[in-house]
Amino acid sequence: MTTRIILIRHGATTLSAEDRFAGSTDVELSQEGRTQASRLAARLAGETLAAVYASPLRRTQETATIVARPHGLEPILEPGLREIDHGHWEQLTRGEVEERYRDEYEAWEHDPFTFAPTGGESGLSVMARALPLVRIIAVAHPDGMVAVVSHKATIRLLLCGLLGIDPRGYRDRFDQAPCCLNLIELKGPTRARLMAYNDTSHYATGLAHAGPHISPWWDGPGGR
Repeated sequence: MTTRIILIRHGATTLSAEDRFAGSTDVELSQEGRTQASRLAARLAGETLAAVYASPLRRTQETATIVARPHGLEPILEPGLREIDHGHWEQLTRGEVEERYRDEYEAWEHDPFTFAPTGGESGLSVMARALPLVRIIAVAHPDGMVAVVSHKATIRLLLCGLLGIDPRGYRDRFDQAPCCLNLIELKGPTRARLMAYNDTSHYATGLAHAGPHISPWWDGPGGR
């Protein structure tokens, strides 16, 4: 049994453009995000999708609906695919968080996998709900292809879990552009290989550049 899973990050939103923490904030796609999703839908229209799964937030639902439409499918909403909850950091810019919650922010920068801001989730918590769900999806669609529309942190953590990469470095080692796709092949529920990563060729005109604030190592004084 080999299941092909297309992991898709939702399209751009206004808050993502402003670099605000918006994990649990239920924001819609921007017009740019809808254009990105439409181009991805056109790219995938010739594939045979058995199902489309999505986080229940509006930005992922809308992306999934656009992708699913050419296949006559309705997205299956799964709360386990939702984005990491940043607690009382939600809707603040990084500068605002650094100023108001400096100790928390420094702890998160050093260890985003096990640390969580007040009222929020750790990366470990996200992986614990998302990774078993993806394995359930794989078992439900043997020898099929499915699309899974989720979020930046959630997808990065899933890639770590599926590929056996140390998840403590998920922010250092992975980026996810708006409406990118990643292709994973699963042989049974545990063996995985990465076939495509952070692919935006359906709308981008050049090679990818990492988004701002991908990690403290890259963005801090030692990484410049």
